Amino acid sequence: MTKVAVVLSGCGVMDGSEIHESVSVLIHLSSHGAEIQCFAPDKPQMHVVNHLKGEPAHGEQRNVLVEAARIARGKIKPLSQLNPSNFDAVVLPGGFGAAKNLCDFALKGPEMSVDPDVEKALKGFREQNKPIGLCCIAPVIAAKVFGKSNAGPGCTVTIGNDPETAGAIQRMGSTHADRPVTEACIDEQNNIITAPAYMYGAAPIHEVHQGIGQMIESVLDRAGVGTA
Repeated sequence: MTKVAVVLSGCGVMDGSEIHESVSVLIHLSSHGAEIQCFAPDKPQMHVVNHLKGEPAHGEQRNVLVEAARIARGKIKPLSQLNPSNFDAVVLPGGFGAAKNLCDFALKGPEMSVDPDVEKALKGFREQNKPIGLCCIAPVIAAKVFGKSNAGPGCTVTIGNDPETAGAIQRMGSTHADRPVTEACIDEQNNIITAPAYMYGAAPIHEVHQGIGQMIESVLDRAGVGTA
């Protein structure tokens, strides 16, 4: 059975993992028979957002791992325990938590830094030539980790067609490829598969689900597992 690690960044679009995207990733993996293990950093969130009001909940503190456990139904481990040798692929859903808790792109743009455990995991999968899937804003993490600005080879990813974020990817020494919400982008050389998902904020949920499905199918195909 194919074993896939899913890295979450909390729970909720504004300060954690985007829930629709995360559940879509899990459903597509499960429908293809993959064995799933979720991980998340065991650290405080950058901040907490009141999703009803769409504004920071001042004075509140939450833990990324504890919040991500809501999506994983408690089946989750600290990201520090992720060993790429034990898995066939890794997938990172989006949501602002990817840009706030897995890295600080939300604050620093292309000058961002990546959580050390996230960077270690992605480099580990890349060194073993195992597929890496990322959607929504999460592809900026790969663009940084493997970008020429970080002494890497550069990689090709998509976040849809947002010119500002695409420009940031370019400045990190990687390449952006425009894709519609229903399509994935495959970087053959680096074994990185990305999908725009809710970077198209007005996209219907079924189209987001469709694009993530294409990403997951490509991840599993490149892991050596047929998805037919």
